[in-house]
Amino acid sequence: MTETNPTLSFEVFPPNSQVGVDNLTDTLDQLKGLNPSFISVTASNHKLNYEETTIDLAKYVKDNLHCHTMVHMPAAYVTKAEVSSILNRLEKMNIHQVLALRGDIVDGYVPEKDFKYASDLTQFIKAEKPNFTVSGACYPEVHPDSKNRIDDIRHLKDKVDSGCDQLITQLFYDNEQFYRFQEECAIADINVPILAGIMPIVNRKQALHVIENCAARLPKKFINILDKYKDNPVSLKEAGIAYAVDQIVDLVTNDVSGVHLYTMNKADTAKHIFKNTASLFNIESVIE
Repeated sequence: MTETNPTLSFEVFPPNSQVGVDNLTDTLDQLKGLNPSFISVTASNHKLNYEETTIDLAKYVKDNLHCHTMVHMPAAYVTKAEVSSILNRLEKMNIHQVLALRGDIVDGYVPEKDFKYASDLTQFIKAEKPNFTVSGACYPEVHPDSKNRIDDIRHLKDKVDSGCDQLITQLFYDNEQFYRFQEECAIADINVPILAGIMPIVNRKQALHVIENCAARLPKKFINILDKYKDNPVSLKEAGIAYAVDQIVDLVTNDVSGVHLYTMNKADTAKHIFKNTASLFNIESVIE
């Protein structure tokens, strides 16, 4: 059996202001030397200028960073005709990776009827473009809409059986939850690669947002960091990055398929983590 190196990939999101655009352009310029497996570009939903935000940013990443690019595609607000058009545009741009999601249901917008679940979108993409790689989202600590862990794994199995090539997890801060999730997937015969989603906590506001909006379990060690450095933003950032590095080292040591870093469009955070983990992914460091 040939041992393969784990992958390291990044996620960025389309900014909503010109200042954000300028900052992201600077961030992407700084990420050029990190040689990620791919960079994914997020999307809110199709009705909010999807092609002018997600697709255009993906084109910028592809054309300027010359690396593999993945686009997020929420299912709830697209029709089959719209997806076909988008896939054709992506193919012309030489982008062949899609993260198929159901997407959030937004107040004031009525969902389309063609794709009820992410698995429906996955199946359609695979039928339209068999050469595309389709990823799916997963939740080590259970999707918030699922009844329980068994129900969640069953739906995840449906997603993989629909043609999903790999899975990317929601952020988590307790690696033991991820390992438990891996075991449950193996028992359910879910055998595609699972990339671990890691989001470094670098400021108090971000930490509070995670606590309030994510179902991720926060270990005592993590809570102690937030409490000890709540009035010291510099130390909190350093401790948050160090915690993420420790997570990644542990994951790679335990043969994770890959790590997907939620950069929050912050180049310095990504570069710091890269410098401390590049050798684990067998990536040559080409940044100063």
